[in-house]
Amino acid sequence: MTPSAGTIPQNDRYVAAALCWLRARLEKLPEEEREAAAAMAEAEAACEMPPPFLRLARIFRLTRFEQNILLLCIGMELDTRIPDLCARAQDNPDRGYATFGLALTIFDEPSWDALSAGGGLRYWDLVEAMPAGVEPLVAAPLRTDERIVGYVKGVNAPDARLATLMSVRGPQVEELAPSQHRFVDEIVGRLLHAGDPKPLVQLLGTDPESKAAVAEAAAAAFGCQLCAVSAEALAAHSAELDRWAKIWRREQALSRLALYIEAHDLDQASANATWPVRRLAANCPGILFVSARESCESIARSSISFEIAKPSQREQEAAWAAVLHDDGLSAALACEFRLGLRTIREIADFALACDSTGEDSLPNRLWSACRSATRLRLDLLAQPLDLKAGWKDLVLPPEQSETLRQIADQVRNRGIVYRQWGFAERLKRGTGISALFAGDSGTGKTMAAEAIAKELGLNLYRIDLAAVVSKYIGETEKNLRKIFDAADEGGAILLFDEADALFGKRGEVRDSHDRYANIEVSYLLQRMEAFHGLAILTTNIKSAIDGAFLRRLRFVVNFPFPGAAERKRIWQQVFPPETPVGHLDFDRLDRFNLTGGAIHNAALNAVFLAARAGSSVTMPMVLAAVRAEMVKLDRPVDESDFSWRQATGAVA
Repeated sequence: MTPSAGTIPQNDRYVAAALCWLRARLEKLPEEEREAAAAMAEAEAACEMPPPFLRLARIFRLTRFEQNILLLCIGMELDTRIPDLCARAQDNPDRGYATFGLALTIFDEPSWDALSAGGGLRYWDLVEAMPAGVEPLVAAPLRTDERIVGYVKGVNAPDARLATLMSVRGPQVEELAPSQHRFVDEIVGRLLHAGDPKPLVQLLGTDPESKAAVAEAAAAAFGCQLCAVSAEALAAHSAELDRWAKIWRREQALSRLALYIEAHDLDQASANATWPVRRLAANCPGILFVSARESCESIARSSISFEIAKPSQREQEAAWAAVLHDDGLSAALACEFRLGLRTIREIADFALACDSTGEDSLPNRLWSACRSATRLRLDLLAQPLDLKAGWKDLVLPPEQSETLRQIADQVRNRGIVYRQWGFAERLKRGTGISALFAGDSGTGKTMAAEAIAKELGLNLYRIDLAAVVSKYIGETEKNLRKIFDAADEGGAILLFDEADALFGKRGEVRDSHDRYANIEVSYLLQRMEAFHGLAILTTNIKSAIDGAFLRRLRFVVNFPFPGAAERKRIWQQVFPPETPVGHLDFDRLDRFNLTGGAIHNAALNAVFLAARAGSSVTMPMVLAAVRAEMVKLDRPVDESDFSWRQATGAVA
């Protein structure tokens, strides 16, 4: 909070003189009262600005009589002699507290308006009456809360009732990029030329960090501290929202504050979800920001909207270069990861502070830190995959292997082609790369995605279609929006496994369900075009993929059923070096028509047979595992292929 001038010693003298005046008035000592009034005037003159008590009276437009009532309540908290004096003044030893009746008796210019619920004292909760039973209002004890007492003493701390929902954000003007500074200048200009109440400022887009930084800088231009509160927290306390808003308005009057409502994940289509935002917008006329993905159209208050994005790629590259002094590394980081300037500085400071020893070089530390910073938070919508497979683990024909390496090369060299060589301006759609991996189950589609991610040093996320696709209208699009918005931070490859269930052909519209199913596919096409990263789709049924979607794919890789030569290579490298393996007849094993995934399953089952027998993996064990795998897959089994006698020649 802004430091108060009341912390200076002159304010302490003013408060002490005011309490002295109050005691003299209660004891009916005119001479002491005049001396105390003179001391108050002298202390006020010595202050560079009016003491907090007088500023408070001016803010809430209190009359002289109301000021004296407030001083009486404050005196009860600050001076232990006041309660006894109140009891004597009321001629009742049990009434050692302030009342309206006492104030009407001892203070000049008394007015019954001071008792009204709409008056400055009671409306702003500067004074609270606490009647007991049938006790009349004029005889009810009066008190003021600790926030007001603290303010008068020069302690300008926020009201504790607000702090439970609200956090104070400090200005981060130096963390803004030039493109974001332009938004700050426009916001400040629009608010300066607007009347009261100020228009609501809606900050739209998918990046909460950038929106918050813009709001902080705009608030700082008005000398205001930005206080953030989440729309979800407000909704949870909806019954107390009007009370909270009233306390906020009082706090805003006492300190220079601006309110920032974080409604980033708010469902704009739900009236119940947006109600707290609409209510606060109507009841909080000061500077108010709302951070949301999309504009809140139902707010009954004039508003101005700005689409806030992360710093541009050039600005991010310049930020990296300013701390790293390495243009090549800066360009690579800015191309792959989309980070705010504050995050860039924090990552760079951390990486530079660590010693570069062994393989933990500066580029590796930076890349790893960026991957961690952009790790998707998608809960049940996506599953991060552990990258174990590499190029050497893939057994594919040369054509498919070369296409996979082309995909990795295009992702790696996007910055050169799109930005340095100008192709970003020529592309009608986004700069992302999409690929379809088509082939039977077990032919290596997911393993190929792992190899690409491992080669590029990126995170790989498998999208859980069961969690994404919803029977409720609009929910599928919301889930997909979460996925793509999170992935746009960079550092991630999206893997839509069995994508034909989601990217299926759009059909003839026979009812509302068909219409919305087609809308889902259309939305997917739009987001895939706008996505700047790598999205990999896998399918067992290529013909089921929507034709319009296929035309928008950069790569289509067909994973063939492995031939005898490929199956032999898979068998030769399926067992880890640590596994005790006897002599195996690979020329015999490659005769079985199994995919790489099925071969892996059979090898694993054979290893468990060996572990149970306490021996190395033998040919009979492998044949038994292969037979079980073929039975599982409903493949025809010729028992002669698994004859022990035919196999014994190959057993060590």
